[in-house]
Amino acid sequence: MIGIMSDSHDNLGAIKKAVHFFNKSKVELVIHAGDLISPFTAKEFKELKCEFKAVFGNNDGERDLLRQAYKDICYLEDFKELEVQNKKIAVIHGTIEAIVDALVKSEKYDIVIRGHNHRQEVVDGESMLINPGETCGYVSGKKTVVLIDPVDLSYEKIIL
Repeated sequence: MIGIMSDSHDNLGAIKKAVHFFNKSKVELVIHAGDLISPFTAKEFKELKCEFKAVFGNNDGERDLLRQAYKDICYLEDFKELEVQNKKIAVIHGTIEAIVDALVKSEKYDIVIRGHNHRQEVVDGESMLINPGETCGYVSGKKTVVLIDPVDLSYEKIIL
């Protein structure tokens, strides 16, 4: 099982909730689609009992400090290609909709994970598009994540 989150916007309470939920759910991997914001958030993500992958978001201004803070748990960059259970996954924050659309339409990936707009959605297709919504809960009032089984691509939208 993979846990997917985005847009935590340094809300430590929400990050702690998500980390607790993912640890309780015994996920094998957590993917964060950007907008971590502050280097001090790394301390909370170090509590995960699984692998952690993340990309930068448009609000991640202190990139050098974020890379330094996260260096022991993951390497931060703007885009990641992953392979899990023979599924190809693209991870991008999604600031530019045309790039997200191109990744989905390319059908190169089984799953395209994005964030940015704070709207939780899963769109099935040749390339599944997953936006876990916002872990911070600032815009919608809901702290959300997604769980996905990388084998059969079944998923669950979660409100923390």
